Amino acid sequence: MTQQIFNVPRLSLQCGTSVANVRLSFECHGSLCAAKDNVVLVFTPFGTTSSQCGYLFGNGRPIDPAKHFIVVFDTFGNGASFSPSNAPAPYGRDQFPEVTILDNVVAQHIFVTEVLGVREIQLAVGHSMGALQAYQWAASFPGMVRRLAPICGAARVSEHNALFLDGIRRVITEDPDWNHGRYTAPPARALRRAARVWAPWAPSPGFYQGRGYLQLGFESLEAFLVGLWERNFERRDANDILAQIWAWQHADISRNGIYEGDFEKALGSIEARAVILPGISDCYFPVADSAYEASHLRRATLLPIPSPWGHWAGNGRRPEDLRFVDDALRQLWLMP
Repeated sequence: MTQQIFNVPRLSLQCGTSVANVRLSFECHGSLCAAKDNVVLVFTPFGTTSSQCGYLFGNGRPIDPAKHFIVVFDTFGNGASFSPSNAPAPYGRDQFPEVTILDNVVAQHIFVTEVLGVREIQLAVGHSMGALQAYQWAASFPGMVRRLAPICGAARVSEHNALFLDGIRRVITEDPDWNHGRYTAPPARALRRAARVWAPWAPSPGFYQGRGYLQLGFESLEAFLVGLWERNFERRDANDILAQIWAWQHADISRNGIYEGDFEKALGSIEARAVILPGISDCYFPVADSAYEASHLRRATLLPIPSPWGHWAGNGRRPEDLRFVDDALRQLWLMP
């Protein structure tokens, strides 16, 4: 299915800016039933697009386009939805507003309710930055979301995680070629450096100890760093990367006028039956944080993914991890 575009007529952002015709990119799989009660929302991780999320669903799997109407939303800043690289004046490039996870969810909610006419979401699911959005949906619209499955994510980003992201941001912004976001040519050197700094964090030490990059088809560590990390960063716009980093850093389901910073109240408001799926070796979102969040949800089961691949657990790269996630989702569908 090809990407489709919905232009949100007007979106009032948390930063105070009101933007007209906000680009929201998405893909749909399956058919919306007459009752409009078979909807599954999938949210994209950092730096990926909707076309790269097919690992989460398929025929005969727990999320099945033969049964479900699957909407995969592109996250703001990924270059497909509203981003510095495609925003019209005056919001492009270095003038892009500080867009939050909640801003994404509000735009998605407008599409789901006003365009699709849907009032009930059977499942909100996503990996990493997608998990942040799944949590936000469940907290912002608790009466709509029946099931929740955040994979390697959190309801609130920790100081440790935000500090890591700040380091990446500085690698880019302190390079002269970035030029305060007004570069005329991509700051390739800064992007390659950012990729090298990031590389030890997403896959865990266990991934490198087991030479997981060989399983991904790379003949050496250096080939992996160049062929996957550097290439993935070089193909992206630097301002887009920074926009998504900012949204990730500031993710918190209680950071809004509804909950006013009361994190536990926000967690307690979630009505969805949830399976929480942290990776046991994830450096960003540790199991202890997920356990705390799960303990404050009304109906949650904590199922840590027993993977040595860190944050990459459950993102489709390792078949064993994907099978674990599928089994967890099957359990979720059966829960009352």
